[in-house]
Amino acid sequence: MKNKKEHHEEHPDETWLIPYADMLTLLLALFIVMFAMSQVDKAKLQRVSEQFSIIFSGGSATLEKDGTSTIPMEMPNTLDGNDGTIEEAKMSEVKSMLEKEIKSMGYADKVKVELNKEGLEISIQDVILFNSGEADIIQGVSPLLTQISKLLKKLDNDIKIVGHTDNVPIHTEKFRSNWDLSSMRAINVMNFMVGTGGLSPNKFSVQAYGEYSPKYNNQTVEGRAKNRRVEIFIIRKYPVKN
Repeated sequence: MKNKKEHHEEHPDETWLIPYADMLTLLLALFIVMFAMSQVDKAKLQRVSEQFSIIFSGGSATLEKDGTSTIPMEMPNTLDGNDGTIEEAKMSEVKSMLEKEIKSMGYADKVKVELNKEGLEISIQDVILFNSGEADIIQGVSPLLTQISKLLKKLDNDIKIVGHTDNVPIHTEKFRSNWDLSSMRAINVMNFMVGTGGLSPNKFSVQAYGEYSPKYNNQTVEGRAKNRRVEIFIIRKYPVKN
């Protein structure tokens, strides 16, 4: 009886799976980074680019089951680019631009810009905007409000216009009290910023305090002049942590 030849089953060469898996891993990591790009600053993007150049030129990378990466690089952290941080950076940029414009127009001593917990505050003394005891915006001041409106288009925030007066009583055919005067001044500033400045009306609200929220001493001429003001608040969407 003839001996049967043993038959050895041939297995296909699977060594190609290793580089293929590595390539898929790198592509997945790349897509994760691309997804996060919109929330990463330029410096981090540069570091990401440099690290991927290293990886694709001979480095290695893997992804764990929980989705974390062991890529030898600083992965973009979306918390570093969170909405509050982005909003703060945008407001700071607009603040700097406003201050430059205000200074160039010669209003630096009458218009103040401040970034605080509530948001970006632009305080304009009434002498720039209105004649004494009036609420109609002086025509010559239009470029200031127009430029402010233009810069505020960079921010997608609600805007509050607040009117203030000093404590000197007023009672005329147009205005029964300082409340009336301060509210109409705030409304007219809002109408200008919407009608001429091109800002969306659904962003605005108006408040009027009359003489009842002074920042300065109403017993002095200088203090009363500073208390007669209109404040433009660009309100934060994301509160500042204490």
